[in-house]
Amino acid sequence: MDSDISDKVYQDQILPHVSRTFALTIPQLPDALRTAVTNAYLLCRIADTIEDEPALSAAETHLYMQEFKVAVYGGGAPVLLAREIERRLSEQTLPAERDLVSNMDRVIRITLAQPERQRAAIQRCVELMCYGMPHFQHTASLRGLPRGTDLDEYCYYVAGVVGEMLTELFCSHDPAIARHQAGLERLSTSFAQGLQMTNILKDVWEDRRRGACWLPQDLFTRHGIDLATLQPIPHDPRFGAALRELIALAHAHLRNALAYTLLIPSSESGIRRFCLWAVGLAVLTLRKLEHNPAYTSGAEVKVTRSAVAATRLLTGIALRHDWMLKGLFHWAARGLPLAELPEIRLAPSPPVPFSEPITPYPATAVTPPTAVPVERARHQSAGSSAT
Repeated sequence: MDSDISDKVYQDQILPHVSRTFALTIPQLPDALRTAVTNAYLLCRIADTIEDEPALSAAETHLYMQEFKVAVYGGGAPVLLAREIERRLSEQTLPAERDLVSNMDRVIRITLAQPERQRAAIQRCVELMCYGMPHFQHTASLRGLPRGTDLDEYCYYVAGVVGEMLTELFCSHDPAIARHQAGLERLSTSFAQGLQMTNILKDVWEDRRRGACWLPQDLFTRHGIDLATLQPIPHDPRFGAALRELIALAHAHLRNALAYTLLIPSSESGIRRFCLWAVGLAVLTLRKLEHNPAYTSGAEVKVTRSAVAATRLLTGIALRHDWMLKGLFHWAARGLPLAELPEIRLAPSPPVPFSEPITPYPATAVTPPTAVPVERARHQSAGSSAT
């Protein structure tokens, strides 16, 4: 892109090239938040690009991630780091991602120019992501994750930390939102996990073609499936039964996402839209998965453009009326199985700090207001999975 444009203009111009979804939702935010949230997303996308680069060894990836983290805190030499990483990127990296990496210093300059509270929230998110993602990426295989608790932890590091960061940014923006900070923090990682799980389920076959699987083997073992040998064709009804359980869990997390959104004052219409569009599209994706368990690619369960337009229209009408939003959610989620969420106690080890030790926000058990047992009758980082 044009090197003569300002850093902020660069951010705004590169965003739609690396995420059509966030290019749609971020502009809904108030001006005071738009720059910080765009900046945070782009930093996460840079980290994700480094982590996903197949030409790098595990040791090289770890080194670059640590150097990137240092740069985000204002240390190191981001221009030189960007040149070095860009030189190592393979043809599998998209041109827009390559451009973003090469302009890393521009993105980081905006990070360092943010108000202290916003800057600290963004830096903490990137540091935790750079700490947690490598463990899962370096152990990724077709065998999946051993346990459901591993799925919870994976979702925390690639998405939950983003939910925590956004909560801090929202609360720093408006004292009326800050009055609900405790409730928002309690729900933030569940909100993020609902979105992440939806993307994991949608992209399961694409991930497997890349040699990765983020599904929990313990759940599939109950249905007699060995993830290491799982194939999309022919469809195995046992896969559909296990998928239904995961849809039920994702649905329960998305109910928490709605509860989170309703804690945002209706006067903050932009923030509500930002949240509601993500929630609505995730629910509609779960509906597609529920109706087509024999899908063999994410394209088969992708939400249509007309459904996206309808989501924008209907949430706009209901935006300031909590009862209407609740009714709209229940209508969109009709027929979906629903699980009662287990107690989630994530206790990620804090990373070796660059500046000060990071204390992850305490994980709290979250139970949806109307969660019930599963009805019987039924991945990637935040940077990439949300696109």
